[in-house]
Order: sequence, then structure tokens, then C-alpha cells
Amino acid sequence: MKVLVLNCGSSSIKYKLYEMTTKQVLAQGGIEKIGLPGSFLKLTLPNGEKKIIEKDVPEHTTGVQFIFDTLTSPEYGAVKSLHEINAVGHRVLHGGTKFSGSVLIDDAVIAAVEECCDLGPLHNPANLKGIYAVQQLLPEVPQVAVFDTAFHQTMPDYAYLYAIPYRYFEKYGIRRYGFHGTSHRYISKRVCEFLGIPQEGSRIITCHIGNGGSIAAVKDGKCIDTSMGLTPLEGLMMGTRSGDIDGGAITYIMKKEGLTPDEMSTLLNKKSGVLGMFEKSSDMRELEAAVQNGEERAILTEKMYFYRITKYIGAYAAAMNGVDVILFTGGVGENQSSARAAVCKNLEYLGVKIDDERNKVRGEEAIISTDDSKVKVVVIPTDEELTIATDTMNILNERN
Repeated sequence: MKVLVLNCGSSSIKYKLYEMTTKQVLAQGGIEKIGLPGSFLKLTLPNGEKKIIEKDVPEHTTGVQFIFDTLTSPEYGAVKSLHEINAVGHRVLHGGTKFSGSVLIDDAVIAAVEECCDLGPLHNPANLKGIYAVQQLLPEVPQVAVFDTAFHQTMPDYAYLYAIPYRYFEKYGIRRYGFHGTSHRYISKRVCEFLGIPQEGSRIITCHIGNGGSIAAVKDGKCIDTSMGLTPLEGLMMGTRSGDIDGGAITYIMKKEGLTPDEMSTLLNKKSGVLGMFEKSSDMRELEAAVQNGEERAILTEKMYFYRITKYIGAYAAAMNGVDVILFTGGVGENQSSARAAVCKNLEYLGVKIDDERNKVRGEEAIISTDDSKVKVVVIPTDEELTIATDTMNILNERN
């Protein structure tokens, strides 16, 4: 079975084509700058070589067609015909309370995702564009929606509710939903396989740390709390997102600066976090280089970034009455040894001990704690696309 995975953003489409019998990646790439000047498709050839193909891509249907043409092209193609693609799996950001698992897409599912656009205004409309495009171009191919929020639907009500008038939850569904769920689900299961321990009885803190970042408390294989909230803005300090902030500070800035709600949303989501503090970049690699050069603002920014992660780990250890495994994934979590070391430095009270040599690992599965550490600290590269492809295959097999 061949499954195409699509991850559609507002101006981008990432894709991977899998042969599910062997879990082999047959093709992968992405389109950037959809609807903007200079749009292009960047693909990775089987030998690892990168290739960029420039083309005007005014909207998502054109983009999906561009991907289809590339997949079947004589030069870069992975299939001879689009009929070889058995299904398409989509990453969908927000499923609200309606979806606790992945589902076969039909009109009712599309309507439910449309209803959640207010909760995920930056992502859900783009996710839907990908679904519509495939419907138009390959109407006979089944599609599956895999929701970012689904894994977190096991949170208890006292963890996901906000202490505001209850009628706003009843009327608008305002609560903590959590995101990066596909990643948290994959890595929390994979780490148990890697360590040879059962999910039942385990207390795992999963840290998905990248330009966007979130942490989850996973007990007995189920999420009981997570740092992101109604939107992906809450929780950790991120590349361009503020993370936790006093609501009073938000209204204060709006009054002082005369900002509209949309302008304030842009400030918090796109101009804050590492970028807002460091001011030069949101890239952690550039921040790390500036820290090594002794730049005071960079040092302060990095301290804030690491502190927030440590604080959430401590909170979730308390929520689960202890922790057995602390897990790092995502671009920063998988590759930046200094981040992992700094985050774990103040966790010695939990019995966490990092092995400096083991911690030098980049982008591969590894235990980075010492043999006598009471808590296993592990790096597991995430594979959200494979999770989406696997869910898609399983749903099709159940249907058949």
C-alpha cells in the first residue's frame, strides 16, 4: 500500500510518499511561498540530494497538482501513475472535542473541521485546502484526517478547563486542547519499545522542543496534561510565540499601543518568544552562537527559554507523582545537547543525572542519562509523517 502524507500550512505544503509494506519513504519534499512571489518545490532525491524546482503556485490546488506532477515525472517520479497511491493522510491541527482519534474523511468530518476553524484560524483552513485539492484532483482516493489535538483528549476536566466563567466552555468550547499530539503519541510509545518497558505503569514527560514547543505528561500511555492550550500559543517560550503570559499584560499592551485583537495576536504569535527577546532571529542555532560570543541579551533569552522547559517538567513530575522517563524530541530536543543539559541541570532533586558524553548525540535514538540516574533521559527523533501514514493504512484496512 502506498500512502501520501500531506501537511498543508497557510503558504506551504509538505509531503511524504510511503510504501507501507516496508515503511520506505519513496518521495518527500515541500512547496514554500504559496501565493507569494518566488514559490518553489524543494524535494529530496533517493540519494539524499536536494533539488529545487521554481514555479508559480498561486493557491493550494495548484500546489497539490505540482506535487502530483513531480511524483509522476520521468526525472523525479516515484510512481508511474497516481493510481498507485492508495490513500492520502492529512495532518489536521484542530479537531476540538469531536475527535479523539484519526478518521476517514467524509462530508461530516469536513463540516466538523470547518467548525473548528475559529479555534485554529491559521492552520485548519489550510488543512482543508489540502483536503479539497485532493478531492478535486483524485476524487476516488480515500483520505484520512489525523488530528494534532486527538492524543490530548484523555486529559481530565480539571486539567483542561480554564478558571473563567464555565459558560464560555459550554458556549464556545474554550479549554486546553493541546497540540503536537501526533508527535507526543509516537514518541511516548516508541520510547517504551526502545527501553523495553510497558506503557502501562509508566510516567513519561515528552518534550517536543523546536521552533514550536510543547510538553506533555503521559501516564499509562495516555496524556493527562500538556502545555499548549486553546491554541498553540500557551506554554513554553518558542521561536516567535510568547508562551505563558498574564492576560492582564495583554490587555495593558493593547490599551497602551492601541492594538486590535488581530494585531495583538500577531505580536504574541509571530513577534515574541526568542525573536522578541533576542531581536535578531528566532533560530536557536543563531541564538546559541550569540551566547558563545558572550552577547548579554542572547544569554538572557536562552536562560528564559531553558527555564520554562525545566519548570514544566517539574510541574508534570508533580502531577504524576513522579517521573520514570524524560524524553526530548523536535529540532532543538533532538540536536542541541546544550539545551538538554541546561534543562536537566536543575532536575537533580528528581534523581536526574546526564552523561556528558552520551549527550553529544544528534538526531538519533539514545539514552543520555547515566546508568545510576533514577530517571531515564532519552532522545527519540519524532516521525509524525509515519504516524499519519500508519493511521491512514490502519483505517483503510479496517474499512476493507
